[in-house]
Amino acid sequence: MTTSLAKSVAVQGVGRSARRCLGLAVALGLLGIARPAEAQGWLADRKFTQGPGIRTGDFELHPGIGGEVGYDSNWFLRSSTEGPNIVNGGPNLPPQSAVVFRVTPSFSFSTLTNERLTDGGQRVEPRLITFRAGASATARFFIGDGFSNQHNVGLNADARLDIAAGRPLAFGVFGGFNRIVQPQVLADPNLAFTRNDIRVGGEVTATPGGGTFDVRALYQLNASLYETSNGAPFSSITHEVIVRDRWKFRPRTALFSDVSLRFINYPEAQRATFLLSDSTPLRTRIGISGLVTQRFGVLAAVGYGATFFKDPTLPSSVQFDSITGQAEGTFYLGQGPATDSPGEATLLLSSVSLGFARDFQTSLLGNFYNYNRLYARLEYWFGGRVLVNLTGYGEQLNYPPAFSTLTTALVPNEFTNYRVGGALFAEYRFTQAFAINTTLDYSQQISDTQLPASTPAGFTQTGVFDLNYRRFQAFLGVRYFY
Repeated sequence: MTTSLAKSVAVQGVGRSARRCLGLAVALGLLGIARPAEAQGWLADRKFTQGPGIRTGDFELHPGIGGEVGYDSNWFLRSSTEGPNIVNGGPNLPPQSAVVFRVTPSFSFSTLTNERLTDGGQRVEPRLITFRAGASATARFFIGDGFSNQHNVGLNADARLDIAAGRPLAFGVFGGFNRIVQPQVLADPNLAFTRNDIRVGGEVTATPGGGTFDVRALYQLNASLYETSNGAPFSSITHEVIVRDRWKFRPRTALFSDVSLRFINYPEAQRATFLLSDSTPLRTRIGISGLVTQRFGVLAAVGYGATFFKDPTLPSSVQFDSITGQAEGTFYLGQGPATDSPGEATLLLSSVSLGFARDFQTSLLGNFYNYNRLYARLEYWFGGRVLVNLTGYGEQLNYPPAFSTLTTALVPNEFTNYRVGGALFAEYRFTQAFAINTTLDYSQQISDTQLPASTPAGFTQTGVFDLNYRRFQAFLGVRYFY
């Protein structure tokens, strides 16, 4: 489920102690973050990103650029109890704040979308082949002590081609690339855990009869490749197969089910300082999604999940084997989607949602964690000019014992962390193509667990790393999007 920035532990000297520290750095990266921090608020959803567009023949272009200035209270995600602490004294690495400038160019290219498929006021039959692609980059520049070597660029790109979309038998191929910048607490870019995520795949969709039932079969290959040598042992290759089906028994209500099977492999696991187990995670789910009234919609699903590690005899191969599920209710503040003709619902719907999810995620520390998450979301549009997107969450993260290849268990017992946070993206559009916006983001991890870390040279006390942290970000920006 999850990309993240990295926490790490002080690395002193070489040999076993240094290797242990580097491994712990990556594992803490997956422990420390609630969600990716790469995408700006307007990049999270295509309907926020694009403006009127430029039509050229059978294609449309959407260029854009945004600039922001803001504040980051804890870019390195150092512990809120002063970073890697040495018991009974020693050096501390407290959180460091900085002024941040972000510049985000973006561009998307596609065949004509539904909004443009008209001819003299009459809808035109969708084309046999449709295509869309987009790319964006986020350049960050820092002002602050200790940030002179932290300037960086994150990248996002995706593309998809569909053949006979919406017809009884359809095909699609897709791909994507993300460069995710992951600093570490020592602020050394040579030890950072920046990675490149690559995704390619294809799917087949069958919609027999009148379209009330459809089934999809999808395959995708995911590669997570770390850029620096200390992160390379944690690179992974994942093959995933998904089958989904849906039966619409009302115009906007459907029963659905899906099954996914992943094959996760760590090609250089023998170099890692943590016991990394290849696995075949399985998820199944069945549920219902749709409108109860014209203004109230529900999503309810229940399923089963299991990790199925390759070698169940290893002490680190504690399996997740439990019920999963999700329940969400959405209330539409304005005109409900049921008032539109089927297939013609507007994208600009104001809504408020409340939900709960239980699932699991593979991890580099303890091999997995399961979570129970409560979340809320408000999306508000006013007059086509004002957009407010507000989210909040609280979650419980449950980890099995964590093992190192160099020692016995780092944490011999199960442990639990808690994360809370929220984000606000608000924008005012002066025209269809120019807007000002603000982004506020807060996240905090609450934990009573400390993991062993290497002890800095000159100190004899035992090193530990505290899992608590806090981070606040605030940005003000402008953007042009066409």
